[in-house]
Amino acid sequence: MCDSIEVRNEKQKGRIVMKEKLYLAYGSNLNIVQMIIRCPDAKFYGTAEIKDYELLFKGSKTGAYLTIERRKGSSVPVGVWAVTERDISALDRYEGFPAFYYKKEFRQQIWGKDSEDLGVHDCFAYIMHEDRRIGVPSPVYINTCREGYKDFGFDINILMDAVKRSKEAAL
Repeated sequence: MCDSIEVRNEKQKGRIVMKEKLYLAYGSNLNIVQMIIRCPDAKFYGTAEIKDYELLFKGSKTGAYLTIERRKGSSVPVGVWAVTERDISALDRYEGFPAFYYKKEFRQQIWGKDSEDLGVHDCFAYIMHEDRRIGVPSPVYINTCREGYKDFGFDINILMDAVKRSKEAAL
């Protein structure tokens, strides 16, 4: 990961100083229960919107999962998590980095609870390699993402439109 990703703050935890980075989640990692299990140090930081990107389901023989790709005029709501290096290692394993997903840096306006302006920050997201084929996600995966959309108060129609577009494209 590039050194240019913002280090948000440092906390003393025993003798170890833990640095946090801001991670943009748009799929199953919006699901709070799942993130608590996978990334125990992660903390909700806020929300953002990645402009000129769209949600798509792509994948492999094991299934179709959410990714984002450039599309002028579209946007993707994201949850912003403050994550530690330990969390990032867990996310790397979960996302199949670097073979399945790669990391991309974004400079994002972030909003806190009650629409509080938290400013513009350097963040990162995982994006599936673009050569992957459009696919149809499993009902279990869709439900996990749907729960995450509810957790963050995002419009479920955005997710369901991605499901519909992916199903149509996969035919």
